[in-house]
Amino acid sequence: MTEKKQQNNYAFIDSQNLNLGIQKMGWGLDYRKFRVYLEEKYHVTKAFLFIGFVLLNQGLYDRLQECGFLLVFKPTIPDADGKIKGNVDADLVLKAVLECEHYDKAVVVSSDGDFYSLVKYLYEQRKLETVLSPDKRHCSSLLKQTAKERIRFMENLREKLEYKKGQQEDKKKKHRQRTKP
Repeated sequence: MTEKKQQNNYAFIDSQNLNLGIQKMGWGLDYRKFRVYLEEKYHVTKAFLFIGFVLLNQGLYDRLQECGFLLVFKPTIPDADGKIKGNVDADLVLKAVLECEHYDKAVVVSSDGDFYSLVKYLYEQRKLETVLSPDKRHCSSLLKQTAKERIRFMENLREKLEYKKGQQEDKKKKHRQRTKP
């Protein structure tokens, strides 16, 4: 009997697209649960989260790293309206291609049609595990067509992955109670 090799898949996550897509559906994502989900469902050993860098968000970055994400920062600049912009698309594509020989398959987390060429390439190379789109209604038709049977949507994951306010505080309180002398 041969032992089945554990898959070594990497996730490439467009953080802004993920965050906004989940918010459009009216809920918030628990990133700790999401990281566990990626590992258990898709055998993700490394989860690269592409995010614009804003100094004031250091606490957020620390929490994301504690959850097991590998952050890839993009410098940000204000647009004409003063809104902070940090387009991560090119960085995500480059990282996915440069890392290609190190993973079995890729999980691309985004609804953005700008990833069409990457998804097409990964699909043709048999390196695409799935495209995980935060929001089916706002997912690019290019992604849907290109990923074919390999696209999944997060709208039915709300119960499993939703952040519930106070949840972390309850866990910390229970931990303190168990560790009290």
